[in-house]
Amino acid sequence: MGDALALEPGLASRDGLAISCRSVTKSYRSSAATVPALRGIDLDVARGELLMVVGPSGCGKTTLISVIASILRQDAGQCRVLGCDLDGMNEAERAQFRRDRIGFVFQLFNLLPALTVAENVAIPLLIAGASWRSARARAAEGLETVGLGARSTALPGELSGGQQQRVAIARALAHDPSLVVCDEPTSSLDHAAGQAVMETLRTTGRSSGRTIVVVTHDERIFGFADRIARMDDGRIVEIVRSDGRDALQ
Repeated sequence: MGDALALEPGLASRDGLAISCRSVTKSYRSSAATVPALRGIDLDVARGELLMVVGPSGCGKTTLISVIASILRQDAGQCRVLGCDLDGMNEAERAQFRRDRIGFVFQLFNLLPALTVAENVAIPLLIAGASWRSARARAAEGLETVGLGARSTALPGELSGGQQQRVAIARALAHDPSLVVCDEPTSSLDHAAGQAVMETLRTTGRSSGRTIVVVTHDERIFGFADRIARMDDGRIVEIVRSDGRDALQ
């Protein structure tokens, strides 16, 4: 198991680790029961790597990326992300860490329907204190990066699902995060749109050295990963180099 979790030499030679988790556990508690979600996770992710996390529903995938993204606190173990010990931060520091250093891409896009595409991309910049002029300029650059510069004044409802997801990627990248966390980014898209979305993620990641972690059930996109981590019952049971779908068989 230890060998399966180790980074390959080509990955380890990059500029250190973006993510390093050791013996991470997390349980959900109610008055009736305690349900373990993570049962001792050990995981290293290199800077600039695109890692996919796969496994059956309920196996702990979303809990794991929520701990990595500082949304949830683990019960035990250590998780260092982008050189920071998340457990040593208070809630205000964790919120600032997410705002400044992490981008989020979700299955359902989460675009505001009454705002234009450019306004949607500009929102995180405005929240971070950028001027409207600066936010608008950076939003335009981001939309050009994902191939939607000509649709900046469109409303989300005027775009296809794949185009809306590319807008969501531009929004996630607008503040230049070092880590992008994606939760089922292609599962509601057809094959062509899903491939285009993943190509956008991979290209923007490789050009900037960003680390990208993707939780997915979508076997059609496995070939875009550098490595694939398979989870089951709160544990990482295997990490393999990806050559496409057959890498897990």
